[in-house]
This record gives sequence, C-alpha cells and structure tokens, in this order.
Amino acid sequence: MSKKNLDQKGRWRSMTVAFHVSPEENESINAAVRLSGMTKQEYITKRLLDREIVVNGNPKVYLALKKEMTKIYAELERIETKDGVDSDLRELIELIARTMDGLKKERKIE
Repeated sequence: MSKKNLDQKGRWRSMTVAFHVSPEENESINAAVRLSGMTKQEYITKRLLDREIVVNGNPKVYLALKKEMTKIYAELERIETKDGVDSDLRELIELIARTMDGLKKERKIE
C-alpha cells in the first residue's frame, strides 16, 4: 500500500485511482506531462478536474520541447504527403504549438 501524502491544501491523498490506456494513449499522456513540467499525478488530476494547466518555462520543459520537436521533425521527413500525417502526430504538434505560444507570451518574445 502506498504512503499517504498531503496536497497543497493540507488534504490527505489516501485514495488510488487507476485506469487502463493503450500504448499510444500512454505515450500521448507522457508527452503532455513532459511538456507541462508537472508530475504525472499533478497533470492528470488537473486535467480530470478541468483545471487550467500552466506551463512555467524551465530547462526541463525546454529540453522536453526540443526532444518532442526532434521526433516530429524525423516523422515529418518520413512522410511524403500531407495525408500521411496521423491524428496522434497532429495532436502532438498542436500541443507543442500551444505550449510554445504560452511560453512566448510568458517571456514576451516577439
């Protein structure tokens, strides 16, 4: 049994929530978590409770963005036509674009 934890509001986190996902869904979740800079628990809890995800730029987030962009670049080089882009890749590109746009606004870079 896992150890009880206190959250930021002093509440005990003693309940476990588990669910099954496909390998593709797992990779999508992991990519979103990496790009957020949050822990997986914090990210999933905020998403499930429909709370805002705020990404604070830090070296960990920038490294995750660089790695994801490298994967996307390699995949786009492989694809010959626009029709070859699958929905998972499109969703990842959109997530990265939103994240980078938010970081741009945070730092007020033109």
